[in-house]
This record gives sequence, C-alpha cells and structure tokens, in this order.
Amino acid sequence: MNILLTLGRLAKGLELARSLSEAGHRVVVADPFSLHLSKPSRRVARTYRVTAPKQDADQYLEDLRQIIENEAIELVIPVSEEALYASRLGSFLEAPTRMFGPQFEQMERLHSKLEFTRLCKSIGLPAPETYSASSPDARRLADRNDYVLKPIHGCSGIGVHLRSLGDPFQTGEAQAQNLVQQRVYGRQISSFSIVKNGQVQVTALYEGDIYLGTVSVRFNRVETMPAVEHWIARFAEAEAYSGFISFDFIVPPDGTPFAIECNPRLTSGVHLLDRRALAGFVTGGRVDTPHFKRARTFQDAHSTLTVAVGAITRPLTYLKTMGKVLTTRDVVFDWRDPLPFFLMTPMSWDTIRPGLFEGVSLAEAVTRDILWTGNPSVEPRQSVEVSLDGAEHAR
Repeated sequence: MNILLTLGRLAKGLELARSLSEAGHRVVVADPFSLHLSKPSRRVARTYRVTAPKQDADQYLEDLRQIIENEAIELVIPVSEEALYASRLGSFLEAPTRMFGPQFEQMERLHSKLEFTRLCKSIGLPAPETYSASSPDARRLADRNDYVLKPIHGCSGIGVHLRSLGDPFQTGEAQAQNLVQQRVYGRQISSFSIVKNGQVQVTALYEGDIYLGTVSVRFNRVETMPAVEHWIARFAEAEAYSGFISFDFIVPPDGTPFAIECNPRLTSGVHLLDRRALAGFVTGGRVDTPHFKRARTFQDAHSTLTVAVGAITRPLTYLKTMGKVLTTRDVVFDWRDPLPFFLMTPMSWDTIRPGLFEGVSLAEAVTRDILWTGNPSVEPRQSVEVSLDGAEHAR
C-alpha cells in the first residue's frame, strides 16, 4: 500500500513511518520544512516539501492532492498539528484513496479545548470547569480556585500559565482565544488510542517523569487504570470516533479521571506500541502480536539532555537526571535506521534557526507553521495549479 504521512519533522511521525514500512508498505512524507527528521530515514521512500498550511491553507491542500495523484496514494495519515488542515481533504478524496481519521468538523470540535470540555459534560464524563477567558464566569472561577490559563487552540504547552486563587489576569490575557480552567491536582496521565467506529482497538497509558516546561520528554507506560480506560471507551463510543485520539488526564487520589484536553492525532504514546501491531491497527490488517513493546520507558534524549544541562547548578538533580538520560531508550535511535538520530541536528535546522535568530522557543518553532488557531475554514481549489517534477518541493 502507498501511504502518505502529512508531517515528517517529529519523532512520532518517524515511528509511524518505520512501523508501516517494516510491515511492507511504501511510505511517502510531506512537510513544509525542507529538512526534517524523517528525510534521511531508509523507511521513507520519498519526501516532498509542501506549502505551510498556516501560510496558505488552499495551496497546502493542493500540494497534498498533487502528491496523492503522483504517488498513487491509497491512505493519507495526518500526524500532528497539521491534521486540522489535512483532514479537510477527506470529503474530496476518491477511491481507492482514503483518509485515516475523522472529518474536519469533528476534529476541529475536539481540538478546541473549550468545546471539548463542554462535550465531556454533555456525555456525562468528568472534566474541570472551563470558560472563555473573556467571560465573567472565568473571572469568578479565578477568584475561587487555583486555575490554568491557556489558549483554546494550542499545543506543546505554549502559552500555558498555572495560577493561584485570586491571581489577576495580565494585560491582554482575558481574550476570547484563551480559556480559564479549574486546576485539578493529582497524577498526570496521558493516553494514546486507536479507535475504529467508536470501538477502542488499543490504548497506551503513560506518565511523564521529566518535563521540558509542561511537556513530558521522558515517560513510563502505565499498566492499567480501569477508570481512565472506561472514560476513553465511553467517549469514543459517544463520538462514533475513528482514528488516533489522545487525552491528558488529571487523576486525584479518589481515582476519578478529569480530562483536561483532547488531541485527535498522534502523540508520544505511539512509541509504546509494538510496530507490527501499530501497522496492523492503522491499515486494518491482522493484529496477532503483543500490543506493546517490551521496553516500558522512553525518552526524547535531546530534550531530556537539555533538562539535565539546565540543572547543572544543582548537582543532585543534575546527576539524577543524567542517570535517567544515559539509561533510557531514545524514541529516535534505531540501529536498523540510524541516520535520523545521527543527523538530527542538521535535519532540525528549520527548527533551530528561529530560535537562534528570532528568539522563538523550540516548541513554537516546531509548530507555528502548522498550528490550527481557529482560522476561517477554506475549501480546496478544484483545479490543480502546480506541477511536482521532483521529490523535494511542491508549490
């Protein structure tokens, strides 16, 4: 099967590419960056550079359509934040090509952290009180609870602020694009599931123990949490969902899981799944292998090393963190496909450059050209205006 992944810069996309290729499929990758993590991978047959969807959503869709035609693509799989844009292709694809994942309307609803919590309440599933930051309810919540202020459409912990009861909003924070959410205390549990027609095929639960900002960069698989798994199953069934879906939960001591946000896409939990099983679940093949890898703990080594170096003035913390860095399996390193790991720095130049010359954080540099922020919806053009002669650029 010829399969198109719509992003190549992230480790989770490389994991998926490796899984599908090892299962015998031909993997093509599209990315707005000219250099990216998946580019040197032996598991990727061809890469294309496409228009950044944040720059021109119409042209981005046309670039993808041209790749689909050129490469006889049968399955399109959105990977990360670009999924909101890519999902709009779903209703325009013709057999035998199909889209993996939900249609745009459902994905947009789930991607909105405000709409998601309202949806949880309507289903009868626990979620924290959440209001638009511009509403009087948000100010009342901030006056009686510790709270979190964050963008309604956001990712990678960008713009997340943890506040104490009574802390005032700063200038410009009480805007419609932000939300205020009741802060719940407990274990931070993340999930990654593959769902088909409302039925959960597999769920990986994991818990971070090293964080870069608010993002976990070293994480451990959690064996089982029935209350969390029941929550996910009820949600998937109520939404009649199909595709990748991930949740972040806070689980207080009483065991009640509170979902704080939904990511209708791949997350780091994909690294926990056995590659043969992952490929089978995605392509509809037979899955008769263990669902999970033997290893239970994984890390993004470059990020955990950054955290360790940042603690160098605190010797005990530094040594403890370095001990974890040196003994934990990296999500990118693979002896059978070594170049992405060893070439990670030059292949990440499009991410590194904004940090060096524009003062942009790494998290923002990775996502700013693909992040959906509630823009007006657009329709793809009906005529193809571009020609892709080579494997490197689509404009």
